[in-house]
Amino acid sequence: MLDVLLKAASSVLGDPLTIFLVFIGTAVGIVFGAVPGLTATVAIAMFLPVTFNMTATTGVSTLVALYIGGISGGLISAILLNMPGTPSSIATCFDGRPLAMKGQAGKAIGVGVIFSFIGTIIGIAAMFFIAPWLASLTIKFGPWEYFAVTFFSLTLIASLSGNNIIKGVMTAVFGMMFATIGLAPVDGVERFTFGSIEMTSGFSMLSVLVGLYAISEVMKTAGAMQFDDTMGMKTTEFHIKGFGFSMKEFLSQIGNCIRSALIGIGIGILPGIGGGTSNILSYSIAKNQSKHPEKFGTGIIDGVVASETANNATIGGAMIPLLTLGIPGDTVTAMLLGGFVIHGIQPGPLLFESHGDVVYGVFIAMILSSFFMLLWSFGAMRLFIKVLKVPKNYLYPIIIVLCTLGAYAINTRTFDAIAMVFFGVVGYVLEKLKYPLPPFILGFVLCGTFETNLRRGLQMDNGNFMGMFTHPIAVAFFVVGIVSVLLSVRKARKMKNA
Repeated sequence: MLDVLLKAASSVLGDPLTIFLVFIGTAVGIVFGAVPGLTATVAIAMFLPVTFNMTATTGVSTLVALYIGGISGGLISAILLNMPGTPSSIATCFDGRPLAMKGQAGKAIGVGVIFSFIGTIIGIAAMFFIAPWLASLTIKFGPWEYFAVTFFSLTLIASLSGNNIIKGVMTAVFGMMFATIGLAPVDGVERFTFGSIEMTSGFSMLSVLVGLYAISEVMKTAGAMQFDDTMGMKTTEFHIKGFGFSMKEFLSQIGNCIRSALIGIGIGILPGIGGGTSNILSYSIAKNQSKHPEKFGTGIIDGVVASETANNATIGGAMIPLLTLGIPGDTVTAMLLGGFVIHGIQPGPLLFESHGDVVYGVFIAMILSSFFMLLWSFGAMRLFIKVLKVPKNYLYPIIIVLCTLGAYAINTRTFDAIAMVFFGVVGYVLEKLKYPLPPFILGFVLCGTFETNLRRGLQMDNGNFMGMFTHPIAVAFFVVGIVSVLLSVRKARKMKNA
């Protein structure tokens, strides 16, 4: 074991080229993550051919650096522009943007970067020490277990609905309706396609996300006729001490950080869910556990900590089933799987024995990339904040072009760019009618997993829903979900009677 670790360390830390590529890969990943529409998935897809002639350790290390940078970079546009650069940074908008509106953009970015770093390190530690045990646990997850986990996640819609739970539930159902368009899971029957070939593939997650947040934000700003200023934000606060927040504030978030990291790791381990869910789920639980839930959404660091710790901890969690079982947890790790295979490495139970030096080399590269992410983010913080000073009539047209390119690049379909504009209109209308957007996203993201595993479970038990109650893990999550609903209703009644 020690010999393998030493060999892995020398292959990464003893190779200037690998260090340089991890350094540059992290920076490129941050840029792709920060630009709405260009995600970590796009970054890895574009740079995968570049790694063909590299050694296995150097090539995969470069790809994981892009991964870490891409997930971390999403907080920049989420905080400064209310446009999450990646699905993993959706919840960062909820409190990061209000902080920026208060003139505390530096503080919001500082909190986001530091806790992104901590979340990544905790996720890597989990991957290093408990990967085999966690992987053996996830093998026990069948359709009913995944269904119950998704059901529990959907019950947290109430905490994302603001003061009107009914509107939140309606918005979530609306999101789930859009998710059903296309080919049905399991049997592949066409649904709501109206004879359109393009709609058989359904709507891309990126098109929905960018449309609801980026395009609707542009429309909202245009409607307010405020292109000549910065929408009332105070942009003069550039004198940031340290990381932008005090040690007292940091210590107050330790519990929130640990809880969010564990959520991120857990969600990352479950294939098909990913960071797009973990950050919203973590934010919801942080709000439910807070002594002052009413402050969430007004600009407090608790929300930023929960979101950014969870989505970066998901990186380590998602790598666990990839390395130990050969199962990618999301689209990014699917690309990484391709990277391993290209270099003649087949992830699976025997990976640590057959290519231990490469695996541990990748672990070391991920830790190195985390520190480079910290360095790049704080080095360019002042530059990021100056984005707020760019006149919106110059900035937003550029953002629309980049969003369109990003939406098109995922599947090279013009339909995805058109869908992005459509969901921009949907988001704009929902906000005008005071319907919250987060439940829509949660419903859209989880609907596929929810329906697929429900149908598989019913097939497995010959149509008998009661078969779920013969699975202890599923029962536990289902009961927790029911309790979550009851507590939400109770809290809503108390607020109404107060």
